[in-house]
Amino acid sequence: MSTTTPDVPYRLEFTVEVPGTPEQVWDAIATAKGMSAWFAQTELDEREGGALRFVMGPDMDSVGRVVRWDPPHRLVYDEDWAALMGKDPDTLSPLTSEFVVEAQSGGTCVVRVTTSGFGVGADWESEWWDSLAPGWMPSFDNLRVYLAHFAGQEATRFEASVSRPGEPKAVWSAMHEALGLGDEGATVDVRGSTGTVERVGDHQTLVRLISPVPGVLNVYAFEDGDGGVAAGVRAFLFSPDAAEHARREEPAWQAWLDDLSVPA
Repeated sequence: MSTTTPDVPYRLEFTVEVPGTPEQVWDAIATAKGMSAWFAQTELDEREGGALRFVMGPDMDSVGRVVRWDPPHRLVYDEDWAALMGKDPDTLSPLTSEFVVEAQSGGTCVVRVTTSGFGVGADWESEWWDSLAPGWMPSFDNLRVYLAHFAGQEATRFEASVSRPGEPKAVWSAMHEALGLGDEGATVDVRGSTGTVERVGDHQTLVRLISPVPGVLNVYAFEDGDGGVAAGVRAFLFSPDAAEHARREEPAWQAWLDDLSVPA
């Protein structure tokens, strides 16, 4: 057993304003159906003490439990980030996330998000926390679009990705140009699907899909931690035809990513 006490604090705090009533926002952030519609595929026993699992990818599930359940205003849950990072459980405290929902005038809510934990001050811990906000906060753009256009609906998801050598900026530029993604507010045709560009980040763009199947499409390219680039798409679809559409589109997107040409 490690004799090192995890007493080095880490903390991330931010607020987001989203459309909807507190009950609608709670349904989106504190239920398995809601979280799966804008974040990761989620399994959640919706009560205090309930089990929690975020399905993040092969061998990357994050597991935890609900430690406070106060609908529709406050949700607190712990995750075992030691297991997630392949570390000794005794070297890290639980990773605690708190969501506080506050109603605003005009039919919106502010969601205050705090994530905190304790480590031992290892270099990898600082690197992990530095990457947390850039990796997580774009998902809250998904939340805004979900609440504005698809609140309460169940999502059908698909994802395709590749890992490749190169620089994220070059891969991202090639993807952006090949797909004809424009500035925020632009109407675009993305491989046969029409939509509106809702958000453009450094290496991620969010498109609200309109037809043939409505939904949310994320296009991204990030450093993969091994000196290369993780590039891909992630879609949340909302329609009776979504499952059939996803079955066609996922392999087609995978083939497109596999064949993507990036100038040297």
